[in-house]
Amino acid sequence: MDSTKGKVALITGASSGIGRACAFKFASEGVKVALVARTAGKLNEVVQAVEAQGSEARALVGDVTLDADVQRVVRDTVAAFGGIDMLVNAAGVMYRATIEATPPDDWDRVMRINTRSVFIMIQQALPHLIQSKGSIVNVSSVSGLRAAPGLVAYCVSKAAVDQLTRCVALEVADKGVRCNAVNPGLTVTDLHRNAGMSEEQYAAFLEHGMTTHPLGRLGRPEEIADLIFFLASPQAGWITAINCPIDGGRSQSCPI
Repeated sequence: MDSTKGKVALITGASSGIGRACAFKFASEGVKVALVARTAGKLNEVVQAVEAQGSEARALVGDVTLDADVQRVVRDTVAAFGGIDMLVNAAGVMYRATIEATPPDDWDRVMRINTRSVFIMIQQALPHLIQSKGSIVNVSSVSGLRAAPGLVAYCVSKAAVDQLTRCVALEVADKGVRCNAVNPGLTVTDLHRNAGMSEEQYAAFLEHGMTTHPLGRLGRPEEIADLIFFLASPQAGWITAINCPIDGGRSQSCPI
């Protein structure tokens, strides 16, 4: 897509999963990518792979829950590439527990990573996005649209991202900036493993997941990245304030 060549994207959660897939997708379309994650080793591997394909990338190690780190990665992105045209908020965690079993500290941790960090990242990047008349895409979840037992903190955090997306979109529309969210269904990443599932539990979870999505299969990070890129690009220039399910029909199906 020639209209995105030379543009600059700041992508959080870029060392794995959907964020990592976005790094490769955006770079393949000629976008310069500033990639943010907490783990330097995994992040540098992604940057090296992107650069091996002939694209420009920067590794920005930082914790999106720390305001100083967010300010720094925004500043370093502008210093390296001259501005920001696209912001992708893909960093996130899952915590599996009922309301009775969710300690307040874990509730706060999920909210800081999944919701507050999106707010702060948008707030800090916004002056540059206004200058470029750029776009924002937040990675939410089907769990922001549909409730699920045992995921109270995660579901609420993603529902908040959906509402934040709509509020931001309306506030910045007159400045030429667009803001949208994607709501993936069950996608094969490390999200559930990182939430404490054993390999046996995860395998059974994926097997069951294929029965709960009407299309009969699970999502791939690359599919989510394709949609994110479209929404971030000028091709979606008249789309803003949407929460877009990409879930094999899950959000429209009855509980199973």
